[in-house]
Amino acid sequence: MTSTNLQTALGRVVLASNNPGKLREFSALFAPLGIELVPQGELGVPEAEEPHVTFVENALAKARHASRLTGLPALADDSGLCVAALDGAPGVYSARYAQLGNPAAARSDSANNALLVSKLAGVADRRAWYVALLVLVRAHDDPQPLIGEGLWQGEIVDVPRGENGFGYDPHFLLPELGRTAAELEPAEKNRTSHRARALRQLLDKFAQS
Repeated sequence: MTSTNLQTALGRVVLASNNPGKLREFSALFAPLGIELVPQGELGVPEAEEPHVTFVENALAKARHASRLTGLPALADDSGLCVAALDGAPGVYSARYAQLGNPAAARSDSANNALLVSKLAGVADRRAWYVALLVLVRAHDDPQPLIGEGLWQGEIVDVPRGENGFGYDPHFLLPELGRTAAELEPAEKNRTSHRARALRQLLDKFAQS
């Protein structure tokens, strides 16, 4: 399906997120498609609850919530970092990892990264992967939501590197490139990241629907 057809089919799409990093990345990814992506905050949509233990369930809940309150198609992302030596943690709790054992802790990238590095102290296995789960619903009761999943393999390094990106990017090393995700230029990250891979899969499914 061409970008023109996508634009006609979807028109405006509400992005079920208020995360500024995600907004930047998705805006860049959708710009070539000619689709107007509207952050849910601009439409007065409060954040949805994310009570589930899987990425796909949380993403679907957020997409239906935003679509129900706006009457627009909605795109939702649930993503996070999974670390092999930590049995897949922080996973769906990536954004609030530092708060799991200490609810009074600040919800911040720096706190999450500090906890992650401390958990891996003395651990040789540094394998990790980013997961992105994208869900697109054409209406809040869409019986066939489109789902795209993207994985981005890497390793965790103790010392942060790079000024770009957000979240765990300064600690997420891409061995084949010798750089962390935060050392990539935004355009390069948007070609190879977990979100880019999930979006390509989602758009392929949309073209076949």
